[in-house]
Amino acid sequence: MQRPGRQAQEGSPMENSVWQDPGTPEPPAAEGIPAPCPHRARPRLVFHTQLAHGSPTGRIEGFTNVKELYAKIAEVFSISPTEILFCTLNTHKVDMQKLLGGQIGLEDFIFAHVRGETKEVEVTKTEDALGLTITDNGAGYAFIKRIKEGSIINRIQTVCVGDSIEAINDHTIVGCRHYEVARMLRELPRAQPFTLRLVQPKKAFDMIGQRTRSSKSPGEGRVASGKETLRLRAQGPATLEERPSPFEEEAACRVDDLLESYMGIHDSELASMMVEAAKGSPSVAQLVRGLDSVLGEFAFPQEFVAEVWAAVCHPKVGQE
Repeated sequence: MQRPGRQAQEGSPMENSVWQDPGTPEPPAAEGIPAPCPHRARPRLVFHTQLAHGSPTGRIEGFTNVKELYAKIAEVFSISPTEILFCTLNTHKVDMQKLLGGQIGLEDFIFAHVRGETKEVEVTKTEDALGLTITDNGAGYAFIKRIKEGSIINRIQTVCVGDSIEAINDHTIVGCRHYEVARMLRELPRAQPFTLRLVQPKKAFDMIGQRTRSSKSPGEGRVASGKETLRLRAQGPATLEERPSPFEEEAACRVDDLLESYMGIHDSELASMMVEAAKGSPSVAQLVRGLDSVLGEFAFPQEFVAEVWAAVCHPKVGQE
């Protein structure tokens, strides 16, 4: 039987971004006028977590973004937040379909994959595309999400999905976003060898399959049944929201495919943000302005934004 992990510090007024502000007391109601209804207390959100390679179960709460989430997990297991490469939901495996993005279902179980061995590989760019899809953990580490069959990287057996890219030619890329790393790799000259320094996730112990689960956590690989999710935001507090509708999920998948074709990256959270913006934009021009105000660093070309708008607002046209 596993022992419960050390619980994170309690007592903070911020509980997964639900700020319990007593505010100014309401004045007494005038005679004959009913008193205003008190605000409904928001639930205290507590998530269960384990280290993916094997650990006791811990409990975390009181985070509003991914960096704070990693800090809470690190506190529970007495490790540095920089040890965490990425997290998966409801599975301890390096499953890129179960990556933690910007949303966590209220019943999701969080597995943290930490730094394992470091390795260096030499790559010669014989064609423009290396065959990598890169994403990042939102806290400074970019890692390999997909390797294309038959590509340059696919022929290097030591490079694996889930490996974090720590440096290119001894130039550290820690702190870079995934699209910046993808741009660096695309700009490397052909026929000139370069070195990748990679960090692989720590391998699981043999007993990993026997670990017990909390009764509140869903089975491995199963989608949580709760209708609400906690949306983590880079700026501002996290919020409780309804889970995306099937239409929104399909639209996000279409936009994610467009991102890969234009930028060489997959980013489900970025795709969801663009779907949200497109839903409230009656025209391509307005969507261009909206995306520029919140995602100006990407400098999306107008023809790409037009395809995003069509994929969300007119999916049949976008698929023709």
